[in-house]
Amino acid sequence: MTATLEMPGEARAGPQDPLELSIVMPCLNEAATLGACVTQARDTLRAAGIRGEVIVADNGSTDGSQQIAMECGARVVNVKERGYGSALQGGIAAAAGQYILMGDADESYDFSHAPRFVAELRKGADLVMGNRFRGGIAKGAMPFLHQYLGNPVITRMGRIFFKAPCGDIYCGLRGFNKDSYEKMKLRTTGMEFAVEMVVKASVMAMRVSEVPTTLSPDGRGRPPHLHTWRDGWRTLRFLLLYSPRWLFLYPGALLMLVGTLASAGIIAGPLRIGSVTFDVDTLVYSAIAILLGFQVITIAIFAKVFAISEGLLPADPRLEKFFSYANLENGLVTGLLVFFAGLGVSIYAVASWRGHHFGPLDVSQMLRLTLPAAVAMTLGVQIAVASFFLSLLRLRKK
Repeated sequence: MTATLEMPGEARAGPQDPLELSIVMPCLNEAATLGACVTQARDTLRAAGIRGEVIVADNGSTDGSQQIAMECGARVVNVKERGYGSALQGGIAAAAGQYILMGDADESYDFSHAPRFVAELRKGADLVMGNRFRGGIAKGAMPFLHQYLGNPVITRMGRIFFKAPCGDIYCGLRGFNKDSYEKMKLRTTGMEFAVEMVVKASVMAMRVSEVPTTLSPDGRGRPPHLHTWRDGWRTLRFLLLYSPRWLFLYPGALLMLVGTLASAGIIAGPLRIGSVTFDVDTLVYSAIAILLGFQVITIAIFAKVFAISEGLLPADPRLEKFFSYANLENGLVTGLLVFFAGLGVSIYAVASWRGHHFGPLDVSQMLRLTLPAAVAMTLGVQIAVASFFLSLLRLRKK
């Protein structure tokens, strides 16, 4: 995936003197700021007495960034696959340090803060996040929408969905143990790479800590590679896809609950609340809500099982406990019972129709029989089919 160019004389790890820290900077045409960033990083390593290296993960620069990096004492790793995440993955893979500190090469991050991250990593942290809101954001360093809407909202979602213990999920200056990073098996190649790292560390119960850092206006003099709406949507999509509970399970459960409660209130007769009357028309929508809710819940389970089997999410003991009861045989039995319950009510409805010599009936009264019967029969089939499909999904794991 990568080809590496090394600075002659760059300190390399030997059997007796391994490097402690590799500072990795993704780069795409950063000639205006790269030299200052590399120099600051190297000066910091020297001043703090940290044995380390600076790696520039170049993503196809055409402005001479590679030569500048080497002249300033960095090691250059050429990464062909385009994307912020791809560049970082290539640079991290080539890093020799026990710990990694990643940060952009646009002068927005202060690499003199590296010792703060190393101190936490030495204490056993798997991931150390920078927090720009705690350290300080200079005027003009972060767009208004990012500072007051995008970042806080995405960070809050990360805390709710995944219990991510950080206050600045987008901060690009962060340190991590390379062994822990390799266990995460990150897959995204774009700007969402940074968020995936936090999500994976959180769901894998890794030790995550936070240190204050600052953000300054970048010195590139050109538009950033980040695209607000495109990259914001990609991050939001990623968070939802990685959380089947919030995307499918909770909405499905809410639909089923609302549909069941509404049906229970109307099944015996019209329900009047003030001047509003709810009758069989509402019952129809309630029945649809129950069926749709169940279908969405099953998709949540399918998605969770698939994500675990593909290594996107770690194994969930609660799901395994669920499957100790919800196996194929029990699912088929439950589906048949529910189906035949609905079939029994349908037979009773036909018998009532026969009692009226198959003539006209009170539609509202008959729907109170036929709708629940149809829902039960449909649910029975869905339960049986879902049980078969879940068994197929879990075959490889077994």
